[in-house]
Amino acid sequence: MSILKEIIEGLIIGITTVTGVVSTYQTLVSCGGLFRRKEEVANKPQKTFAVLIAAHNESAVIAPLIENLKKLDYPKEMYDIFVICDNCTDNTAEIARQHGAIACERFDNTKRGKGFGIEWMLENLWSMPKQYDAVVMFDADNLVDKNFLLVMNDRLCKGARVIQAYLDSKNPFDSWITLSYAVTYWFTNRMWQLARHNLGLPNTLGGTGLCIESKLLKEMGWGATSLTEDLEFATRCIERGIYPTWAHDTKVYDEKPIDLKSSMRQRLRWMQGHYDVAGRYIGSVSKNGLKQMKLGMLDAAFYLFQPMYVLIVTFMSILFAGRFFDIEWLTPSVQPLPDWFVFTTTGLFYLLPFLALYLDKVPLKGYIGLIFLPFFFLTWLPIFFYAFFTKKNQVWSHTVHSRAIRIEEIQQ
Repeated sequence: MSILKEIIEGLIIGITTVTGVVSTYQTLVSCGGLFRRKEEVANKPQKTFAVLIAAHNESAVIAPLIENLKKLDYPKEMYDIFVICDNCTDNTAEIARQHGAIACERFDNTKRGKGFGIEWMLENLWSMPKQYDAVVMFDADNLVDKNFLLVMNDRLCKGARVIQAYLDSKNPFDSWITLSYAVTYWFTNRMWQLARHNLGLPNTLGGTGLCIESKLLKEMGWGATSLTEDLEFATRCIERGIYPTWAHDTKVYDEKPIDLKSSMRQRLRWMQGHYDVAGRYIGSVSKNGLKQMKLGMLDAAFYLFQPMYVLIVTFMSILFAGRFFDIEWLTPSVQPLPDWFVFTTTGLFYLLPFLALYLDKVPLKGYIGLIFLPFFFLTWLPIFFYAFFTKKNQVWSHTVHSRAIRIEEIQQ
């Protein structure tokens, strides 16, 4: 029995040490999100854009997005809207054409998924007579701020090559699930994305609301066909020393799953893709970071190493409970982290989401989501473990969208 106790203590000490290092780093980085430099749009429209919408059976939501995009504050002759109708069995293509978009239909049962659809579309785009300075990507269920292309044009003129916009929710108050998603995104936008942008670290891509220089795409090729094509492409960029950057002052609104079953299926796909990409790239990114002594690459490797911020919060909360309630098996004889560190760090973890909502002026009813957040965190844990053992399953699962909201309804 004493041997078993020593093994358990050793595991707790090891996990505690790793958690302490990771939580210290992430807490310090998150503090970079406490301030925001106003980035004025200084450049007039110069860049042309191919706006790509990834769609699979999206007849319920595609029209509001196309209408929204056609009303952007940008010269209409400087951007075209393409809908990638990927293996659609409904009338998505017909609706897209009726609303003035260019519908590009693809049928391929062997290469299924958003990443393959984008790769196919880009190959067709490069062969067209008209060429574009940059490519913008959205999902069919999105809505967009009217200044989106103005901001992307400005960032490109200032030298950025890969840009991610603020990711918001278009249905945050549909259920406790959608509100939990929204709070998670509000926090991530401020304390992860903006924080890294302020500190000169690479940002992550969120799968939609991103802008990529065409020249870079032609140089690198898309090559991102995993379940998390956004993470894969961003990692490939960082591996080459090209850091994705952040645009906090233009938003893309995304539809979140309403029920827990749909939510867990979507997040399982994300995590399977994350583990797959991490397994293929963490070694090379870490090696390049150490060889070139670049913190940005090491930070990207850090993101690949720990799937989600929620894991750190969970471990620190367990340590907090062990110290606070004096639970014997959670308090080994050797304690790498002193009590003041555990209590302070855990307190900051729960304070930062509140500060993120406050600093980004989220409506008061949004704060209710902070109550649900711990329960939402718990639903991540089985996903993390199941995804790890099923990471080779790269079969795309489609999330059904049905909330045909107009941009005017969100911005009332």
